[in-house]
Amino acid sequence: MAEELSGTNIAAEAAGADALPAAEQGLLRIEGVAKTFGTFRAVDGVSLDIKAGEFFALLGPSGCGKTTLLRMLAGFEAPDEGRILLGGKDIAQALPHERPVNMMFQNYALFPHLSVRDNIAFGLKRAGMARADIATRVAEMVALVKLEGLEKRKPDQLSGGQRQRVALARALARRPQLLLLDEPLAALDKKLRENTQAELMELQRRLGMTFIVVTHDQEEAMTMASRIGVMKAGKLVQVAKPRELYEAPRSRWIAEFVGDINLFDGESKLRDGHRLVIGTRDAGALVVAEPREPVGAGKLAVAIRPEKVKLSRRGPASEAGHQSAINLLDGVIADICYLGGTTTYKVKLDSGGVLQASVANSARLDVDAYSLNQHVVAWFGPDDCMVLTS
Repeated sequence: MAEELSGTNIAAEAAGADALPAAEQGLLRIEGVAKTFGTFRAVDGVSLDIKAGEFFALLGPSGCGKTTLLRMLAGFEAPDEGRILLGGKDIAQALPHERPVNMMFQNYALFPHLSVRDNIAFGLKRAGMARADIATRVAEMVALVKLEGLEKRKPDQLSGGQRQRVALARALARRPQLLLLDEPLAALDKKLRENTQAELMELQRRLGMTFIVVTHDQEEAMTMASRIGVMKAGKLVQVAKPRELYEAPRSRWIAEFVGDINLFDGESKLRDGHRLVIGTRDAGALVVAEPREPVGAGKLAVAIRPEKVKLSRRGPASEAGHQSAINLLDGVIADICYLGGTTTYKVKLDSGGVLQASVANSARLDVDAYSLNQHVVAWFGPDDCMVLTS
């Protein structure tokens, strides 16, 4: 109960008297922000709105500009162009300590000679908070991130997960309006990373605070964030909810970057009602659902996620009367990757291409599994396909 109350108090103070309380209202607005280092344009005209109380992820490969953008939000870099509005106030040129923003660094940046308690209290002391208030706030933070009993330990006496919690507590201690997290889970092992993802999500919901996380891990972004902004070469190329980003990527590059994908290059051949027949070199003629946005004649790519591909030894019996509406492809199993919950099969198609299928392992034993060089029929429906033009 005390932990819930402390979380409520933090959320209330973080909002501030002039903050925007409703999740529908914009808290952060980035307008045409750019940053150049020498001749390299690290961030190139990024514009973005983030709502109060949102868990937002900046996703992209190394060198795409996401960390540079985060550092500009924190005040460690000044933009060459554009504005950064927080609660309607332009903070682009404000110093880090002058803005209600805190950042948790990838390497945690803990002071090795200070205890857990003193690391958490460091920013509060610099801000001139009274000693009694510091003690109360540190106790709240320790309880919030579940570090009770470890207050006197130094960072080298903690596990990686515990150091991550200290860094998070220190970042939250000053109750910022905006918390920035730069690859916060990169140093953790897989199991601990998954547990910490859930804890971060619960913490953010409880506090009602706005979190922006930078990551190159698609699964991490899809798990934690309510919306994701994908960056490439300094530009923001798509902003969407996780499901929309995965199921309706705007480009071939995004489709390949976010999750696994099968891609077959081809050209539009004809329309059949609300369907489109696309001739491909490696998979023959494929029937796809009419895209939401019209596509003209010319080169296209048909994209299918591996989990949408079904396999059988003789084809889909229930679909025997509707084969013209189903994409049926013959081939042999060329590679098998067992992943526990699923098995990924690579099928060498008779038509020359390779198709990847992800199959759930519903049985404990491999009674339904396929073997190398076994003939199979792969199939998927028109609605399983995406049509990409770029």
